[in-house]
Amino acid sequence: MNQRQSSLQRGALLIEVLVSIVILAFGLLGLVGLEAKTQLSQVEAYQRAQAVVLLNDMVDRINANRGSAAAYVSTSVFGTGLTDTSPCPAAAGAAHDQCEWSVALKGAAEKTSSTSLGAMTGARGCITLLQAANPAPATCTPGIYLVSVAWQGLASTATPSAACATGSYGADDGFRRVVSARVVVGMPECS
Repeated sequence: MNQRQSSLQRGALLIEVLVSIVILAFGLLGLVGLEAKTQLSQVEAYQRAQAVVLLNDMVDRINANRGSAAAYVSTSVFGTGLTDTSPCPAAAGAAHDQCEWSVALKGAAEKTSSTSLGAMTGARGCITLLQAANPAPATCTPGIYLVSVAWQGLASTATPSAACATGSYGADDGFRRVVSARVVVGMPECS
């Protein structure tokens, strides 16, 4: 009788070990899924940080050349067209700044062999006029410009409200990411 009871206990122990292994396997699969989500989040965060750097670059360029801020407005999307090696205009000003920004959006700051890697996936830039400056004494309104940087995200999310690069990343606009900043060019001569 003791021998029979001992063999039953050994069988129960084997079942407990198998159940423990199954539970451990599910836990490890959960960790693998979490690791994949973490990697995706890290890439998205890196791209957002790069976009903010490029956004601040153009905002600083406009602020440094406030008298010609209206010349920065363009109906075209930056980051397309010119190749990375196209020479930018030699003269300083809006055209030079736009060209350099477009090249930076293509990732020309960081390369491996001949491939640009420095920017986000499909980076695009837009500069639009929100309010025209009006120096008339009775009105005296500042110029307001919207600078936006768009890129392709890795997973679909809510569609951004900013219009920069709409439709550039496939049929699902949820893959489009956008960061924007307003630049207000006041008129100190107005009272």
